[in-house]
Amino acid sequence: MEILPDDCLAHIFSLTSPRDVGQSSVISSTARSMANSDIIWEKFLPPNYHEILSRLVAPLIYSSKKDLFLSLSKPLPIDQGNKMFSIEKSTGKICYVLSARELSIAWGSSPLYWSWKPFQPSSRFAEVAELRTICWLEIRGSIDARMLSPRTIYGAYLIVKVADRAYGLDSLPSEVSVEVGNFKSRGSVYVRWPLKEKEARNCQRTISSTSRDGKWPCKREDEWLEIELGCFFNGGGGDNEVRMCLKEVKGVHLKAGLIVEGIEIRPVPLDQAFT
Repeated sequence: MEILPDDCLAHIFSLTSPRDVGQSSVISSTARSMANSDIIWEKFLPPNYHEILSRLVAPLIYSSKKDLFLSLSKPLPIDQGNKMFSIEKSTGKICYVLSARELSIAWGSSPLYWSWKPFQPSSRFAEVAELRTICWLEIRGSIDARMLSPRTIYGAYLIVKVADRAYGLDSLPSEVSVEVGNFKSRGSVYVRWPLKEKEARNCQRTISSTSRDGKWPCKREDEWLEIELGCFFNGGGGDNEVRMCLKEVKGVHLKAGLIVEGIEIRPVPLDQAFT
């Protein structure tokens, strides 16, 4: 390795992944030196990272491109705090979280149906939307596919909590969908466990193996719940818009108590996509 020119080594490292570079730094002093090179870490940063930095709520101070990469691997607020941006630490792939204010919520501006309020310290955004009562539940979000990493499989997830006073959320499954160009993913999911949590977990494997209606929210590490809206492949060509939706409009019953933080769009492994 020591006999290879630095620019050749830098090119080789840049064709791997951030995780590979970190692991290779223990091979030799030369590899360790190259693993900290700005030339390499520049390759792992998004092509538009200068534009991303200009959208940050607070300026970011960094000493090297590796330092910048590691700083961006932690979610940071952008666009007046209405979105969170990060890059996946192991791959450098782009991730976004759109706040509830960035979504289109049916009758979301009417205080009769929805209330907007802070939810600190649990939420990463200044405010969330809480469903007061409604029979027509419809939440939509969108993002320009060019803002995401090309040649990457993504999953879209609605981030929610369920208030203690909630009702009507477990009567019927909601329809979920993701559309990109001519591609459309559809499914259904219960917004709330229709049984006691222990009983639901016991029956989850049987239900989910036979019907998309058996999908449930999953608990996240941040203690919120996430509802999978669907997966899609971002080829990186064209100016396609990614359109995401959850709706339950067939039931005439009232629903209440859903707390919406936003929608997360993040890369997913192939074995977890489209299942």
